[in-house]
Amino acid sequence: GSGDGQGQILQRFPEKDWEDNPFPQGIELFCQPSGWQLFPERNPPTFFVAVLTDINSERHYCACFTFWEAVESPQPQSHARNGEGEEEEEESSAPVQPAQLFAPKSLVLVSRLDHAEVFRNSLGLIYTIYVDGLSVSLENVIGNLLTCTIPITGGAQ
Repeated sequence: GSGDGQGQILQRFPEKDWEDNPFPQGIELFCQPSGWQLFPERNPPTFFVAVLTDINSERHYCACFTFWEAVESPQPQSHARNGEGEEEEEESSAPVQPAQLFAPKSLVLVSRLDHAEVFRNSLGLIYTIYVDGLSVSLENVIGNLLTCTIPITGGAQ
């Protein structure tokens, strides 16, 4: 009823932890430090990078790109009532539509490297593919973003 909620991880890459780089626990709390709240209007996308330090004092750069998606209000709008508990006649017989609310959705990239502009561009590309509904597999996009070929010295280009 208050519009407050909890974050939920919908998808992650890699799906399983890497031994030398485990998935940061509680990352969904970090993405929305003010809490997961619904808003009556769409906010502009935001981007920030913060540094998380693990138990071994190793830095992990956490880039967070948050955008807003429309969701239907969990509570239908009620008609005005008179003092005797009966609904008042309305001039329009159209049903009252539920108010549209907007929920935050975050894309997060965690890296040991400090390259904020690369993170912003990569998350922006993923966001554009998602919002435009392109028929491209996100797994392939992320694989292509994370893969590079380093030529052997003196080898073929």
